[in-house]
Order: sequence, then C-alpha cells, then structure tokens
Amino acid sequence: MDVVKAISTYIQRMITEVSGIKVLLLDQHTTPIISTSFTQSALLNHEVYLTDRVDNPNRDRMKHLNCIALIRPTSQSIDSLVAELERPRYKAYWIYSTNVLSKPDIERLAEADQHELVREVQEHFSDYLPVNPDLFSLNLPTPPQPLWSDRTDRWDQDSLQAHRDGILALLLSLKKKPVIRYERMSSLAKQLGEEILYQINTDQSSLFSFRRTDVPPLLLILDRRNDPVTPLLSQWTYQAMVHELIGINNGRVSLADAEGIRPELKEIVLSTDQDPFFSSNLYDNFGDLGASIKKYVEEYQSRTASNSVIETVQDMKRFVEEYPEFRRLGGNVSKHVALLGELSRRVEKGKLLEVSELEQSLASVESHASDLKGVQTLLEDPQVSQDAKLRLSILYALRYQKYSANQISNIVQQLVKVGVPENRAASIIVSQRRS
Repeated sequence: MDVVKAISTYIQRMITEVSGIKVLLLDQHTTPIISTSFTQSALLNHEVYLTDRVDNPNRDRMKHLNCIALIRPTSQSIDSLVAELERPRYKAYWIYSTNVLSKPDIERLAEADQHELVREVQEHFSDYLPVNPDLFSLNLPTPPQPLWSDRTDRWDQDSLQAHRDGILALLLSLKKKPVIRYERMSSLAKQLGEEILYQINTDQSSLFSFRRTDVPPLLLILDRRNDPVTPLLSQWTYQAMVHELIGINNGRVSLADAEGIRPELKEIVLSTDQDPFFSSNLYDNFGDLGASIKKYVEEYQSRTASNSVIETVQDMKRFVEEYPEFRRLGGNVSKHVALLGELSRRVEKGKLLEVSELEQSLASVESHASDLKGVQTLLEDPQVSQDAKLRLSILYALRYQKYSANQISNIVQQLVKVGVPENRAASIIVSQRRS
C-alpha cells in the first residue's frame, strides 16, 4: 500500500488524458497535494505550462489552452469553479474532484456550463497528502481547525466530515474495503469508525465493490489522548527531528534562519520519492545520520575526482552525459550537509541531549528525588526552550501525579517565574485531569 504511488498515478492519468498545452487549476487543498506528489519539471514534460488557483480572480484569458481543474469538493471551491464556467477563460475544461461530488454540486456545475466547454467530470480519490509511501496526512492543522465541539468527547461536525471523507478517499485510492476497529473507551474513535462504516455500506457502497481478499485489511482507529507520553518525548530520527526542530511544510523545509546558509539552500525539498538518500536514511538516529552523510560526502568527492580527469574526446563526452546527474548529486549533498549542520546547532543550543536524557528518565524510571532535581535545574537554564521546559513539567506531572510528595504546584510556579505564560503553565494541571 503505497500512498505516494496512489496519488502520483491519479495525477499522471489526469495530465496525460488531456492532450496539448494546458493549464492546471487548483484550490487551497489540492495545491499542497500536487506540490508534494509531482515536480514542476514533470508537469512541464506533460505540457502543463501554467499552474494557478481557481479562486484567483486576476487570471488572464487564454482561449488557446485546455484547462484541468483539480479541486476538493468544498462549497468555496465549487463556487469558484461555477464562477469560472460562467465566464470561461480557457478553451475547454476537464474537472477532477478529490472526493465524491454530491448531486447538487454536479447540477450547479452543469447549469453554469452554458458555453458547453466541460468535457469531463471525474472523481479521483486523492483527498489526502502523501508524506511517505506508508504515511499520509489529511493536512487539517489543529488549530485553527477545531477537533472537538463544546466537549472533548464530541467531534466538531466539520472536522468529523473532513476526517471521514479523507479516510474514505484513502481507502478508495488503495482499493481497500477494510474491517474497522476502534478503541472502546474513545467516543471520538467510535463515532469516526461508525461514520466510515455507514458510508462504505450505504451511501458509497457501489464504490467499495472491490474483489474480496482472503484476509480483509484492518482500519484501526486510535485515540492519541490514550498515550500522552510519546508526543512529549524528543525525536532523534532524521525526518522526525527535522519536522520537530525546524518544520516540514508540504515537503519543504525553510532554513532561512540558519546561520551562514547559502541563498539556494534557504528553502529545500525533502521527498522520499525524489531523494534516494533521504528515503534510505529518514529513520536513522542522529548518531548514525552523521556517519551516513559523511559517507555520502566521500562518495561525492570520489566522483568529483573521477570527473576531473578530462583528457580525451571520450572523457569530455562522458562528462557531458553525466553532468546533470553529477550536478543534482552535488546539490543533494549540500542540502543534507546544511540540514545536519542546522540540526546539530539546534541540539547544542537548546541542550537537547540533556533534555532528552531527563525525558527518558521521567518516562521509564521512577526516581522522584533525582527527577525533581533534574526538572528544576533545566527549568532554570536559559538555554532550554520554553517548549522543552513545558514538556518536562508535563512528563513530571504525569509520572508523579499519584505520588503524595509531588511538587507539581511548585513546578507550575517555577515555570511562570522563568517566563512561561500562565495559560501554558496551566496545561500541566489539564494534562493530569485527562490522564
């Protein structure tokens, strides 16, 4: 089950079915899906010479271009597409939806197509963001997207629908009709599971008429709140470290704040599909990563030496043929060396080794005197970030909340004293109640 391949196959089919020079219209939801699944050069190879947003009112009229519109079927995107069809800017339209189009939406599009320029309307189930072949995201950050309503055991209805539709799109793209299991004690997991099951068996039953397998796939829905400790621990594998310490946004990493970074490396792309080194090392721990990048640099240096010997016409021919790959390899080496350097700087600056050592002690060893001393010491250290101080305090509260001599209230006061906002420090008390 490769979600990257599933999405790229949909996009490949979409841009090859429409011949000639074309424009690709996207909305705010499908723009990151395209950017993480397909390169600009790959789009150009299929004669997609312009990519724009369907909600951009300042687009030029280009009657010589065909138009592919890929949208999530939200009310805003349907409104924008209706406005586009009422005043068309392009020669003809192929409309693709990342999820099921409702009958009213189809009727609105048909009524708006007074010029009869729509050639096809199809559903390509790509309503999720591929991260790794075995990992995806619904790209619904919380906040600002609320997860629950007035109570933490009740879904926000818009969020429930978005999660349900995203998971259904994933199942349809992989052609899987699963058995659904969820945590008995989680009302959120139960409601999401029941919503998905209802859609599979009733509203979308015709779409899930796949060939049965001997062992049906399992969709397991877990509630993150039932394991409050793991998200509080520092990450030490390559991809997780980059995401936690710097941030990965739709496959891109900003190094604009890094010290001494070259202009071309201020924003880099991390993709398991297009970067073999990243794909091979994304789960390496921090220590092994340094050795892997050292080996990568040495490999590049050896290839540099072999390419520097140009004495004959055959040498020149070989160099010219290998130059694009050689240049790409050089750029990739520079990218990972710069990224490792920035990770190392942040680990040292924030004393993350010391923080992580204490986190592991709080999570797996019960030694109140030494743990309390460690927490108090790091809370007073100005090099340790506020986020790290808050994580350590919550871990302490979770570990020792039932210990009669705990110092949780004193830890909260110390947090406020060292500059952590009161509302954030109060989250320690909230974490106790939820646990």
